[in-house]
Amino acid sequence: MKKLMTLLALPLLFACQPKEEPGQTATSSTQPPASTAPTRDPHSYSHPDEARVEHLVLDIDVDFAKKEIRGTATLNIKHAGAKSLVLDTRDLTIKKVTLQPGGANADFKLAKADPILGQALEIPINADTTAVTVEYATSPKAAALQWLDPAQTAGKKHPFLLSQSQAILARTWVPIQDTPMVRITYEATVRVPKDLLALMGAENPQTKNDSGVYHFTMPQKIPSYLLVISVGDIAFRPLSDNCGVYAEVPVVDKAANEFVDTPKMIATASELYGPYRWGRYDMLVLPPSFPYGGMENPRLTFLTPTMIAGDRSLVSLIGHVLAHSWSGNLVTNATWNDFWLNEGVTTYIERRISEKLYGKDFAEMQWTLGYSDLKDEFARLPAGDTALYINWAGRDPDEGATQVPYEKGSMFLRLIENTVGREAFDKFLRGYFDHFAFQSITTDQFREYLRAQFPGIEEKVNAKAWLYGPGLPSNAPLPHAEGFVKVEEQAKAYGGGTAASSLKTDDWKSYHWVHFIESLPSLTPERMAELDARFHFSDSGNAEVLSAWLNKSIDARYKGAYPAIERFLTSMGRRKFLRPIYTKLAAHPEDLEFAKKIYAKARPGYHSVSQATIDEILKWKG
Repeated sequence: MKKLMTLLALPLLFACQPKEEPGQTATSSTQPPASTAPTRDPHSYSHPDEARVEHLVLDIDVDFAKKEIRGTATLNIKHAGAKSLVLDTRDLTIKKVTLQPGGANADFKLAKADPILGQALEIPINADTTAVTVEYATSPKAAALQWLDPAQTAGKKHPFLLSQSQAILARTWVPIQDTPMVRITYEATVRVPKDLLALMGAENPQTKNDSGVYHFTMPQKIPSYLLVISVGDIAFRPLSDNCGVYAEVPVVDKAANEFVDTPKMIATASELYGPYRWGRYDMLVLPPSFPYGGMENPRLTFLTPTMIAGDRSLVSLIGHVLAHSWSGNLVTNATWNDFWLNEGVTTYIERRISEKLYGKDFAEMQWTLGYSDLKDEFARLPAGDTALYINWAGRDPDEGATQVPYEKGSMFLRLIENTVGREAFDKFLRGYFDHFAFQSITTDQFREYLRAQFPGIEEKVNAKAWLYGPGLPSNAPLPHAEGFVKVEEQAKAYGGGTAASSLKTDDWKSYHWVHFIESLPSLTPERMAELDARFHFSDSGNAEVLSAWLNKSIDARYKGAYPAIERFLTSMGRRKFLRPIYTKLAAHPEDLEFAKKIYAKARPGYHSVSQATIDEILKWKG
């Protein structure tokens, strides 16, 4: 699983596309949306303008044998005489629906299924209906849920369950109004095997109990994509009074050591952007199949184990998911068309945290590597998908999780900062988080607030080109990291024939190595082998360095790295690393069969999010 906005005492209007029903096909839009009254999310069947869910009560059993969650979801609703409540579901078995108060059976209807959006669950309600209770069960193939066998875990003794609800997968394990426009509080009772611990993005236990029954309360309002559950042989280590780490027992101590700076990050972010408003900030390190680097579930950030490098060199990712506690969680994109409002602001804040804790040059290295990733993404994507605001109606919004909303979005904010000055921009952001706290907003609202705070700023920065146009506008604030100058000199020297043993790499950290590898010119397999023998890149325990090296090895046709490619692709499921490697392999006819053989082994261990991406790359039919 981040963004900007604020001020104006009068209610601001939602920005929307012309009305489109869920499932209607539309192409990417590069035109500004018209400012209209609040309407429906194109990725949800729900009608929150007629009847809105305000609180969720879950009472569920987690059944590892059947790979099923079953139980009831009671949804407290607010409406003014609506005739029906419409919920989003996908691959759920709906057994019974009752109306509250009174418990009368409701004659519900499930609409025809859409492959992306699932099925609308329409429940007739009465004028006095205050809640509905849905008895249901998930499918073993629920896209949000991953059921891991003991062999797929670090401990090898117990199974593990993890969920990933973003963008529109909450509907595969809870019947819900699955749109970021709707924010809810929730409580839950969860029954699991007695030797396992259950966790949610809520007030969590820190130790197992004897009953296997756990109770959760989430008092702050969240959008549905932040609903989360995990169950496993999990232990806890505190890092401060309001921060700690959960992980599988064999991993937890290493994780606690790696993330020891997190309380400092919380303090730094709070100093810059206002108080942390979610109570505790705990992290859960998941098995390697988790498809993302991190997911910002309030009170329980999910993290990939690929962050544990042993030297704290990759912990800046925590700065990103922590920053979501302000941009994304506190102030949320109203629809997935506005996704840049979550990710661009968060990436900007992440780098401000890094600058304050680790220095300006460290942050500038992050900006530089991000810009490099963005250029690669521009080369891969159609022009229409390189705008910040994109109409994703008729498409899976997960396709929008590219580097564009992150890197182009953060560069747009940096341009505004450079234009108005850092002090004024910091005041703007802090006020934005205060004003829009616990609300979901749109790109149009961002523009209105920006104009109110800085009259004329849109014209000065050419905001329309940034928001609705392709690529990078000519006024982009391109980064320059002094710390990378010598790195680039060494890459050029090696390309010119300098021996690997003569390269000057003293005191290099992971960012230096990644940039060195990415800065190398085209090399022969023999020269790649020389580098590998000197620096052991193919055996690196740092996932960022290893990923950069493996991608370069494919470009260079360096077959000496191919065993490492297979080990890497079968040992973790983080989509950021999987997508470019599989893409490069698929581009070479002689490598395509190699990629498919790896994928046939690895695919069962990937989350559905990663499976969907790689299936498309390899045109997988297996």
